[in-house]
Formats: sequence, C-alpha cells, structure tokens
Amino acid sequence: MLNDPRSHGLWEKTAPPAPVTSFFDGSVSADVVVIGGGYTGLSASLHLAEAGAKVVLLEAKEVGFGGAGRNVGLINAGMWVMPNDLPGVLGPVYGERLLDLLGNAPKLVMELIEKHSIACELERNGTLHVAVGPDGLKEVQDRHSQWAARGAAVTLLDAAETARRVGSDAYTGALLDMRAGTLQPLAYARGLAHAVVAAGVRLHTSSPVVAAEKNGGRWTVRTDKGDVTADWVVVSTDAYSIGPWQQVRNEQVHLPYFNFATTPLSDNLRKSILAGGEGVWDTKEILSSYRMDKAGRLVFGSVGALRNTGLSVHKAWAKRSLRKLFPQIGDVEFECEWYGKIGMTDNALPRFHKFAPNVVGFSGYNGRGIAPGTVFGRTLAQHILGHLSEADLPLPLTAPIEPRFRAVKELWYEAGAQVAHFADARL
Repeated sequence: MLNDPRSHGLWEKTAPPAPVTSFFDGSVSADVVVIGGGYTGLSASLHLAEAGAKVVLLEAKEVGFGGAGRNVGLINAGMWVMPNDLPGVLGPVYGERLLDLLGNAPKLVMELIEKHSIACELERNGTLHVAVGPDGLKEVQDRHSQWAARGAAVTLLDAAETARRVGSDAYTGALLDMRAGTLQPLAYARGLAHAVVAAGVRLHTSSPVVAAEKNGGRWTVRTDKGDVTADWVVVSTDAYSIGPWQQVRNEQVHLPYFNFATTPLSDNLRKSILAGGEGVWDTKEILSSYRMDKAGRLVFGSVGALRNTGLSVHKAWAKRSLRKLFPQIGDVEFECEWYGKIGMTDNALPRFHKFAPNVVGFSGYNGRGIAPGTVFGRTLAQHILGHLSEADLPLPLTAPIEPRFRAVKELWYEAGAQVAHFADARL
C-alpha cells in the first residue's frame, strides 16, 4: 500500500479491490463527518447511513491503512485483560457492560460479513489461546473459568487435544473460544467500505483533516482541498492519528508487530497443521500468533518491527520458531512480510473520549481491533442517533492523557523484541 510492500504484505496481495474513491474537495454539509477509514469509522458510517443519516467519511491514506489492514486476522472476543479484572478497573457497571458487549462482538462481525456478502475468507472455527508451560496453563484455566461463569462458548483443552488441533506438542493446554474466528483483515475493511458506499456515504481517501472548528452549533472539518460542515464528528483514527486529534496517538504506546506468510503449504502439511482452521495466540510475554489463510499459507507473527536490523533478526527467529513448533514443515520460505503498530493504553483497555461537544470517539484497542472496532463503531452510531445516552455507553468518559516516557518505551519495545528474538528458539 502506497508502494510499501512491508505495510500490508499478504493482505494487500490477496484482498479484493477497495471501492474507487478520490480525495475530497469542495464544501458540503452533512449530519456526521467520520474521520478515519478503519473498522470503527467504517462501522459507524455504515450504521449511521442505514439509519438515514447523511455521512461523509474522510480517510487520510487508504481504507484499512492502519491496524485494520495489517493485523493477523483473529476475530477475538473480549480484551487481553482477564474478564474478572474489568469490573475492578472500570467499576461493576461499566466492567460487566463492556464484557457483555465485547464477548458478543465477533457475532456482529460475522453478521455484517453475511449481510453484505463480504469476501474476506471468514472462518467460524474459533481461536486457540495456547498455554506455554505451567504458568501459561494456569492463565488459560483462569480465563476459561471466568468466561464460562458468564456463559461463554469456551472449552478448556488438555495438552493432547491441543497438540491434535495445532499439530505441535509445544503446549500444555489451550482455551478454545468458539465465539471467535479468523478473516482476511484488509478484505474485511474493504468489504465494509463497499457497503458504506452502497449505503450512500461519501467516502474520500487521501484526504487528511488539517483543522476543525465550531461555527455556531455545527462543526467545520477542513482538508487541504475543502471542508465539511456537520452536526457531529466521529474521531476513529486510533494509533495512526495525525492532525487535530494527534492526542489519540499520543495517549498510546506503540508496540510494533510483524507477520510473515509462508508460501502455500502442501496438502499433507495442511492436514497436520491447524487442520480445523483455528487461529492461535500464545501466553508468552512476547507473544506469537499464527493461522492459515485460504490458500494454505501459514501466517506467523510476533512483536517487532521489520526495519533496520529488525528485519533479519525477526525473520531468522520466525524460521527457527516454525521449525521447532512444526518439525514436519522443514525449511520454510516466506512469500510476504509486513508490520504495523499496536496502540497500547496504560490499562490495556479502550477509551471513550468526548473531545468537545458532539465530537466523540473510541480508541486504544490494544491489539484487539476487529471485533471491538466494529462494535464500537455501531455504538457511536447508536449514541449519535439518540439510542444510547452517554451514561449508557460501555466505557466511561475519559480525557486523553499522554503516558510518561512514551517515546522511550516505544524504543525499548522495538529494541527489546530484537534482543529477545535473537536469543530465542535457537536450535
């Protein structure tokens, strides 16, 4: 994307085309102007337009340019934080409200895919949170008991069943979450964009917002070429925020994350590795995630940036790790490589911000963007349409606050991942 093969890698190579768009120019009036063409902005636009609102969506780069087009493609339920910890962080009302919303969020994703016939390689076979060692097993046991107490479709697997499903004996157990699944993330974003355009939204790419000001009771949002005047502004730019809402990016510590995709595996290998089509993520502190795409490519990722010395270090680590996990795979060749940024908040939970009257947004997905981004977009639409009051939202109102030593932490994450991967999984 934008002539950078390491920005979106396999996903750009295999996703159907986005709708034809152009940069914004001129002056228009709308009910709502949405800033950002990722899952949140697309979902908000779609739900608003389907309810009859006049919507303009402005994207600075291309649809799915940020995390929406770079992630591994796991449609997970909930967040990284343990379910029982959320009421302690957010209070009992918001904690349980958020758990309920995000626990059911993958269902909304799958419903939208079916409703709008989005071709995005959807698999409904769940995800496996695989346990590394006894500490990892304790973690997935706790996560299982906490979700099961809330009626979630989760199953605790022993080491033998985990090995049968994954194709590797590296794990002590796993949590199978049948609410979850996998998809081609950029294809999903582009499919939502087609649905948005069909619903009547004016969607413009290559249109970064440079200013916003209130005129009377309405907002005027400006690009280099024109302006949109609207009653409401939705800020859905998250970790890639620039321009007037740069503070959304600044309140998050960027954690780099990369993916490699193998060439398509043979039929025999595909029968022995993730034959059930689940997506996988492990319990390591520097985690790994992997899944199979429709053509049989194994997509394997972890923390780190594919630039400077990081490219060779992480690629060598990925090859070593795959050989240890799946000895039957032998020496692998990678067809694509790409990376992006995960925005991490200080409590690993998303935020709801009201930047000014009628200027709202959710952000801070902490590596869980597909389902939360989709459902939070719908939530913003419901709020703007008057169906949900501010008091009924799933998160309390907070102000963006920049964490201390943010830049230092980001440098440390990138360098630390290289050090860890240089030493890890050596044969």
